[in-house]
Amino acid sequence: MTTSDEFGTKPINYLLRKQAVPSAIGILTLSIYGIVDTIFVGNYVGSIGIAAITVVIPITFLISSIGMGIGIGGASIISRALGSGKPEKANKTFGNQLTLTFILGIFFSLSCWIFIEPILKVFGAKGDILQPTIDYFTIILLGIPVLAFAMMSNSIFRAVGYPKVAMVVMIVPAIVNVILDPIFIAVLGWGIEGAAWATTFSYLFSASYAGYFFLKGKTGFKLTRSDLLLDFKLTGEIFSIGSVTIARQGVVSLLFLVLNNSLFKYGGESAIAVYGIINRMMMLVNVPAIGITQGSMPIIGYNYGAELFKRVSLTLRNAIISATVLSSIIYAGILIFTPQIVSIFTNDQDLIKQTVPALRITFLMTPLIAFQLISAAYFQALGKALPALLLTLTKQGFFLIPLLLILPNFYELNGIWIAFPIADLATAIVCMSYLVYDSKKIVLNPSSV
Repeated sequence: MTTSDEFGTKPINYLLRKQAVPSAIGILTLSIYGIVDTIFVGNYVGSIGIAAITVVIPITFLISSIGMGIGIGGASIISRALGSGKPEKANKTFGNQLTLTFILGIFFSLSCWIFIEPILKVFGAKGDILQPTIDYFTIILLGIPVLAFAMMSNSIFRAVGYPKVAMVVMIVPAIVNVILDPIFIAVLGWGIEGAAWATTFSYLFSASYAGYFFLKGKTGFKLTRSDLLLDFKLTGEIFSIGSVTIARQGVVSLLFLVLNNSLFKYGGESAIAVYGIINRMMMLVNVPAIGITQGSMPIIGYNYGAELFKRVSLTLRNAIISATVLSSIIYAGILIFTPQIVSIFTNDQDLIKQTVPALRITFLMTPLIAFQLISAAYFQALGKALPALLLTLTKQGFFLIPLLLILPNFYELNGIWIAFPIADLATAIVCMSYLVYDSKKIVLNPSSV
């Protein structure tokens, strides 16, 4: 596994570019796929279709976040194991990740299928939205276990020094979906079910590529049958770190539960469709921050394991600066061309009229998202589960959800939109303060960590 050795020797900016650019390209492609998917649904199915997808998204990613959490938790262990010269532990960790991902992915998919209608109703599928949401989610559930495997694999490829492979794992489903969407939705006229089948096939192709690369043996893992048997001490360590990611998505799903129900109460189905468009654009704005966050984790983890603490702090600082600058540039472009961008998603003039001011309000503090994403990832890479968990929960759990429960009582629908920038600003202050304290401690007094 010598590909990762350069994490401790090469210049930090070079490593960040090498790791973050492929990750950002992959996420950008996924974001474009999400946008294209919403455009086709919005134009061929209508605002009800956008609302249905918006309801399903948090449930889908809550289940798939199990794979993501197992991937990030295991990748943190693998990075530190490689940095400290323990390849056997890296092999065992990867084997346990494979077993955990498939067992839990299948279990949760079956559970959702059995209780599909009550789950969807809880997440805001009411009125005219309910039946199309059931149609969409029933098909999506078929691909969730393989999506979980693809998400888990993504983190592993970065941990062992193959960021471009991780990028392809993310690009493949986007390309497949963009090809199949117009065929299934527009040509064959399958409507919302066509969008679901396109997405499910895209998950299958992504997982197939990841599996193929592992089987080629280039990652350096040499698994034995015993590596696949669960080691409960090791799985506990995987989950203690990976639970941060699972908890984050769990809180995001809780956020959507509160948000969708509030949107329906104060604005009906159209308000949920408005947020569906906003959410897709948020994914696009956050591409640089997420890419740099993912790219920085194996560098931080390796150097922490090798006790190169100044390189750890330098990686953290450069990652935050780069992510904030790039996010701000994209953010500015979206604010300037908001009406034109929203018009791409739908030709419903009333929906456009509602979305433009709502998008501008919710985006006000979006560039500050880098502080939350990178701070939580930083502590995950160090294997510090508790601070990573607390910082992960700060925005959605400590600020945004309470604000969404309080502000609409006074400002109705506008209260929902203004909750977002307030939560972003408060979260950035908390995360920045904690990062400054901890990063100084590592450099000035490494024995304390």
